[in-house]
Amino acid sequence: MINRIRKYIPYLLIIILAIFTLSVWFLVLNHKDNKYLKVAFLDVGQGDSIYIEAPNGRQMLVDGGPDATVLSRLSKVMPFADRSIDMIVATHPDLDHIGGFPVLLDNYKVGNILENGFKSDSKIYSSLEEKVAKKKINKIIARRGMHIVLDDKRNIYFDILFPDRDVNTLESNEGSIVGKLVYGGESFMLTGDASLYTENLIEWNENDNTLHSNVLKLGHHGSRTSSSILWLKKVHPEVAIISVDKGNKYGHPHKELLDRLSSLHIPFLSTADLGNIVFESDGYKLIEIK
Repeated sequence: MINRIRKYIPYLLIIILAIFTLSVWFLVLNHKDNKYLKVAFLDVGQGDSIYIEAPNGRQMLVDGGPDATVLSRLSKVMPFADRSIDMIVATHPDLDHIGGFPVLLDNYKVGNILENGFKSDSKIYSSLEEKVAKKKINKIIARRGMHIVLDDKRNIYFDILFPDRDVNTLESNEGSIVGKLVYGGESFMLTGDASLYTENLIEWNENDNTLHSNVLKLGHHGSRTSSSILWLKKVHPEVAIISVDKGNKYGHPHKELLDRLSSLHIPFLSTADLGNIVFESDGYKLIEIK
């Protein structure tokens, strides 16, 4: 029996080598430089998580959802066997936005973390900060005017519109990082849980051209306390995204918010209905990947 097994060892080694070679080529092909920006609104339940991958392979994850669900959702949109992310963004330290980050840091190598500077006394915030310090991840405090380049060859960048101040004087949601991702003529406005008050501050600071975006991630999961009529008019999106859990206890998205969208003829997509919502863009057109 042992001799028969030994007879097949060379063939097994050839098969293993072939599998390894194919895996390497798969990784190379999936990391090749192309012209498409990928933006995926991940279905993490009642929370936010947005995966961004530039044509050059640089990656950003805006928020990490409430728990480890983010890991399985990322596996659907990230390149095979990729275990690194250039930057994660914690728009604010509420559980439904940073709850998945501690376990993410246990499974991925992260280069930078962008935070809003809000000091929270929650256990999840403390856990995240401890891991960031232990792993020596570069921490950056977001401020209006920051220009984060994801792909310099194609001029793909993420501009910070808020905070413009120390957010510890504000309520947690009000201090959310708000940023605009731009690639050519296509753009995404990402708002965290920004409130009506935050929107007013941004409107005061920015001109209409800055605010206009093709895709708007609606603030606070479609709450009535975000996405005012004026904000929706100024951003003037082609489509709005609601990151929400089906049948959640908060009643998100609120009917009042849905009525605002309807009155302005703004269509919306919901992670509760569609799961991961994935877009690709070459800077000229926007494609939703079914």
